[in-house]
Amino acid sequence: MIFVTGFPGFLGLRLVAALLDRDPDERVVALVEPRMVQQAEGAAAVLDPDRIEILSGDIAERRLGIDPERYAQLIEEISSVYHLAAIYDLAVPLEVAQRVNVDGTGNVIELCAQVESLERFNYVSTAYVAGLRHGVVYEHELSLGQGFKNHYESTKFQAEVWVRDAMATVPTTIYRPAIVVGDSHTGKTQKFDGPYYLLRMLQKLNERNMPIPQIGRSGAPFNVVPIDFVVDAMVAAGRDPKSMGETFHLVDPEPLRASELLEMLSREYLGKGPDYRVPAPLVAETLRVGPLRKFLGGTPRESISYLNHAVRFDTRRTGDMLERQGLRCPKFGEYVKPVVEFFRLHEDDPAFAAPPLASPRG
Repeated sequence: MIFVTGFPGFLGLRLVAALLDRDPDERVVALVEPRMVQQAEGAAAVLDPDRIEILSGDIAERRLGIDPERYAQLIEEISSVYHLAAIYDLAVPLEVAQRVNVDGTGNVIELCAQVESLERFNYVSTAYVAGLRHGVVYEHELSLGQGFKNHYESTKFQAEVWVRDAMATVPTTIYRPAIVVGDSHTGKTQKFDGPYYLLRMLQKLNERNMPIPQIGRSGAPFNVVPIDFVVDAMVAAGRDPKSMGETFHLVDPEPLRASELLEMLSREYLGKGPDYRVPAPLVAETLRVGPLRKFLGGTPRESISYLNHAVRFDTRRTGDMLERQGLRCPKFGEYVKPVVEFFRLHEDDPAFAAPPLASPRG
């Protein structure tokens, strides 16, 4: 039995579907906070209600807020764990991020340490535990005295420190995705945040026949990956004996420059490129003003720093694993069309608007 947190979130939904598809005899227990139970049950009904148990709980509580009897049963039944639940919002308050991202991860580790026949703890971190580091970041590295751009990064860093401390007794694989966008074939996503704020900005400016700005340093890398690549890599690594104890950067090994990202999105969405360049700090200051932020599509000012941060993520260990599994990370140019087309079809649908706290918890 596989224990999963973060269902029915963007990544969790796709991961559970892939895990069930991989093994017709597999069963999943999805820990879901009470307010998400109805949505999770609906998602499970579509996938396979006979093989998905929706278990109400809260990762931020000791023993995950689960009934003691069921918790004891899980210790006997679980074979592997995928911990995805977190607060991903870049503007999240520290107290909230600490409780969910750090305390929640500690509570999942506590469960894993008690599972008698645990084969693997699969932990989803983020490439941005690198914080404010510049240059090349390697997969074996974590604590190099770096600062952080926001509480999301700092608390995910703290959580990964906890995971690494437990690796001596808990068999673990760590995954560090870059910024995740929609499916590389269909463009399908769950909400329009992250790079989609750029598309939202293009939409608003185009509606008013205004010129399109280029934002940030032209040479700063901007790393995005499609959801299907991340899921395929996690499922493959979770079954790969050589991946035990490894940390994988699930990133584009040859990332776009920030200028290329906006250029490609603009040409695909509007049929033209940006008209002039605006320094990223000026845009970030502009986004402090509520009406201007709304005018530019609701882009949070915290996101602008990612367009202006010169960091690259080494992928030699991930590359070796992907090669063993016959996988590769597609280039953004290969899937920009379906990503933009999906946005175009749903750009006015409020169901895809990024909520204030844009993340599932478990």
